[in-house]
Amino acid sequence: MLSVMSLLTPTAARLHFGVLMLLRVLSGLADGVLIPAMHALIARWSTSRNRSVVVMVIFMGVNVGVVVGMLLSGVLCDHGFAGGWPSVFYVFGMVGCVWSAAWFLLCYDSPATHPRMSTAEREYWERAIGMTQLVARPPTPWRKMLTSFPVWALAIAFFADFWGYDTLVTWTPVFMHDVLGFGMTNNGAFSAVPFLATGSLVPLGWFADWLRSPGRLSTNVVRKIFIATGFVLAACMIILVGYIGCNRALAVALMFLFIFGLCIAFTVIPVNQLDLAPLHAGKVMGLTNFVACLASLVAANVIGVMTYSSTRSEWQNVFFLSAGILVVGGIIFVIFGSGNLQSWAGIDLHCIDIDLQQQQKEDEESSRI
Repeated sequence: MLSVMSLLTPTAARLHFGVLMLLRVLSGLADGVLIPAMHALIARWSTSRNRSVVVMVIFMGVNVGVVVGMLLSGVLCDHGFAGGWPSVFYVFGMVGCVWSAAWFLLCYDSPATHPRMSTAEREYWERAIGMTQLVARPPTPWRKMLTSFPVWALAIAFFADFWGYDTLVTWTPVFMHDVLGFGMTNNGAFSAVPFLATGSLVPLGWFADWLRSPGRLSTNVVRKIFIATGFVLAACMIILVGYIGCNRALAVALMFLFIFGLCIAFTVIPVNQLDLAPLHAGKVMGLTNFVACLASLVAANVIGVMTYSSTRSEWQNVFFLSAGILVVGGIIFVIFGSGNLQSWAGIDLHCIDIDLQQQQKEDEESSRI
């Protein structure tokens, strides 16, 4: 549906502003179900010991899309077909349609329902995750979930991360054009450079899972360390961006480090739902992602008002606000957040830790050898 909305956007823009707004609302509704649905699949297609790296590999696709989109959009706006900017929507819309066809053919709810899986592989998933988790559909404990401190702490951290990320994705091109004086093609290229830091997501996810291995740190401690470190680093870097004069290279370098800080925190934010309640991870993600999306809505209006004249001092205020939101979000998660399975998760702790116990057994056997 999102791809179809993209293909229709240039036509809607020419017809009427109201038609364009309706299309954007429909796009938002379609986009809203994607990540929760993905988390419901991740809970049944990944083991607990590798969950951070699995989620980071998947979310790398989003960040690769940002980099490619920024690079290609700038070129298409200047040199594309159909008048320039419409070609951006046509190209990405067609790519999305092709990908959707492949998804419908290849994706299944869990290993238990996959028709082309070998017996050996199915038995592996049953041992690694447990048949209960592969097929269970327990009722959602809405009251306990909605009154859970760890869930709301995660939602606030998610909000802070989205605010920082949206500041860079949506407003960096404006800052680079109005303050640093970049042209459209260079703007697209240099705006994309900081997002190359997202290449660290998979190594960071692996490192988080390594730290969570038996005999090292608990999942709870690892999640809090990563959130605190990432948000503080990002906050410091975004403040410095406002005080570097017109040094374009340094501005891009600081933005790179800002995104790297967000990446450290991001190894927690889309994974923590699976820590808290794997069988309800889709619902928890839906709730926390909804709160996070409010950041995009609020940030767009607040930053737009704050940068009415687009002066350097106005942008400094924007960066201070973003840094403050990140620090507050980090503090709340460290105090109230958790990396532990919750009592309302609907699954026995033994079931969720089967794979970790197996890994510990393998490690002990290796050490004896």
